[in-house]
Amino acid sequence: MKFLRQFMVILLLSFLGEVLKMFVPLPIPASVYGLVLMLVCLMTGILKTSQIKEAAYFLIEIMPVMFIPAAAGLIDSWNVLRPLIVPIMIITIVITIFVMVVTGRVAQKIAQKRGIKNE
Repeated sequence: MKFLRQFMVILLLSFLGEVLKMFVPLPIPASVYGLVLMLVCLMTGILKTSQIKEAAYFLIEIMPVMFIPAAAGLIDSWNVLRPLIVPIMIITIVITIFVMVVTGRVAQKIAQKRGIKNE
């Protein structure tokens, strides 16, 4: 019963994100609204980590299974994607390198501010 209650809390916040998406005309997905609501609830203490911990761990464990329909959709759309594969790969590689560099630089700046030496 505890697991079901935890899952319902997560679903409620996701639903509130959907409702918020209807009223706030920004190009932000409803799932992001739900995640922000969850973050606000956790940061303010309205929601405690222990109140959703087990259900959250379960959802994280099954996350790879959720990518199977997307992968099947890509396979199904292969004829459309085939002419674009080279530009998509180049963009993916460039963006990945860019994100890695920016993340590393930010981590270094934070470590320098905190006085952590690079070992």
